[in-house]
Amino acid sequence: MIRSAGLRDLDTLESIENASFGRDAWSSGQVRDELVGDRIVLALVDEFGVRGYASLRMFAPDAELMRIAVGLGSRRQGVGSELLEAVQDAARARGAERLLLEVADDNEAALALYRRAGYRETGRRRGYYRSGSDAVLMELGLA
Repeated sequence: MIRSAGLRDLDTLESIENASFGRDAWSSGQVRDELVGDRIVLALVDEFGVRGYASLRMFAPDAELMRIAVGLGSRRQGVGSELLEAVQDAARARGAERLLLEVADDNEAALALYRRAGYRETGRRRGYYRSGSDAVLMELGLA
């Protein structure tokens, strides 16, 4: 089930964030800001709890996928694909024409997910992440 995430999920989202992004993980404050700000934060939840989350920022006529992260024990089970589809639907429902994102060039699993979903590369930011990885800029038309 996909539902809106809230402050009750903060500890779990922080744990998923740190496991997913290591040195490039958001701080506790940044995760909290996502939950209390104007972002759309969705969580995929099952009987075992939160398995992953995604954060979406709207800025008409576009939307930006800020984060998508899946817990270590839930990877390669379709969680990322479900979350990606949910944020695309949320962006479309709010009138977005494009969904933009950036992803580390060494994150092969995420790049494969986005490419399978039809995203195309539009540019790069060299050495963007603390890890030294480039950011690959991607977009998907939602019309």
